[in-house]
Amino acid sequence: MEEKKTILIVEDDKYIIHFLMVSLKEEGYSCIVAKSVKEAISLFYANKPDLMILDLGLPDGDGTEVVRSVREISDMPVIVVSARQEEEEKIQLLDAGADDYVTKPFYMGELQARIRAALRKREGAVTKKTVFEQNGLKVDYEKRQVEVDGKEVHLTPIEYKILLLLIANQGKVLTHNYILKEIWGYAEGVEAGTLRVFMATLRRKIEKNPSEPQYIMTEVGVGYRFR
Repeated sequence: MEEKKTILIVEDDKYIIHFLMVSLKEEGYSCIVAKSVKEAISLFYANKPDLMILDLGLPDGDGTEVVRSVREISDMPVIVVSARQEEEEKIQLLDAGADDYVTKPFYMGELQARIRAALRKREGAVTKKTVFEQNGLKVDYEKRQVEVDGKEVHLTPIEYKILLLLIANQGKVLTHNYILKEIWGYAEGVEAGTLRVFMATLRRKIEKNPSEPQYIMTEVGVGYRFR
């Protein structure tokens, strides 16, 4: 029998907690609940869950603190579920390491689909190669380290995921929607400009001349390709 996946629900609204727990248990998940930033971090370390559903407005702080703490040691999927709708805040959270963002009120069917996508993506993330090297660019998968001409380059979690996706599909043109679905688990609700921002910052970090890229090529009106 397949082992149950454990989901850590970080939420302080008792009605939403009840709704999530009933729905997720019906889908075969095991659930644990935290109602504060401190409790969320404690339960994460103690239980090593497979995925986290995270509200932002918590009694003792902001959920962003939880994302940053998790990302220090783990690539566990984190899906933010919040009533906040500002695009800049969503970008900052995704940049901090959240995998997806669902705006309240939400449909449970959509959230479950995003959970399945996030878990599939994590399970399929294991790569046979441990190091990728090309024209001065080096990616060490085990260390999660990127170097350009021998100098280490710091990438945010989202930038790193985009780079790995492009390398895994080297030579292929990846459409905007494909990249959005693979990185965020869902294309709808993610602004096209968000991807352009991440691509621009990624290029600035790894390309010797971002205006004449040697790694990440733009296919106008379609998407991107790793040369």
